[in-house]
Amino acid sequence: MLSIENTLISDELISEDFVCNISKCKGECCVAGEAGAPLEAEETTYLQKNYSKIKPFLNANGIKSIEEQGVYVKGADGEFETPLVGGEECVYTVFSDSGVAECGIENAYKQGVIEFQKPISCHLYPVRIRSYENMVAVNYHSWSICSDACSFGSALKIPVYQFVKAALIRKFGQEWFDALEAYAQNPSH
Repeated sequence: MLSIENTLISDELISEDFVCNISKCKGECCVAGEAGAPLEAEETTYLQKNYSKIKPFLNANGIKSIEEQGVYVKGADGEFETPLVGGEECVYTVFSDSGVAECGIENAYKQGVIEFQKPISCHLYPVRIRSYENMVAVNYHSWSICSDACSFGSALKIPVYQFVKAALIRKFGQEWFDALEAYAQNPSH
């Protein structure tokens, strides 16, 4: 474990390799699971204010589910999360012609319609963060549907923290990331 500022970081971010292999998994992380993607409070506000801009980038099932449930829900644990379509994919998931899951929010961002790339929990994946009273835990989430990403990451020798570099900087800042990288490159200090 490594501590930077108020975060406690699992060594697995450095020791495990990971690179999404979307051609193999088809974006299964947007479909599988029992709950939607975790959302931060400010993300729920953003989604409420900007839903009309995101809506054209969603499919009919996602739109119908949002109209029934809202742009976010409170999960069983009381935390905010994206709603699901029929207990399956995230309401913001759209599918390419080849069946690959994509994010409608991110597609709106790529088209310059909104300034929000996607929920930070999605951007960080396979890293999961959990906030406690005085600290934030930063952990690697191992999930069988990502086995191809682990193999691909190993072949390319890219550790988890490097794969999610942009998301870690978005969440914690460049200085924080630089401290993590310095530790990763010389863990004896």
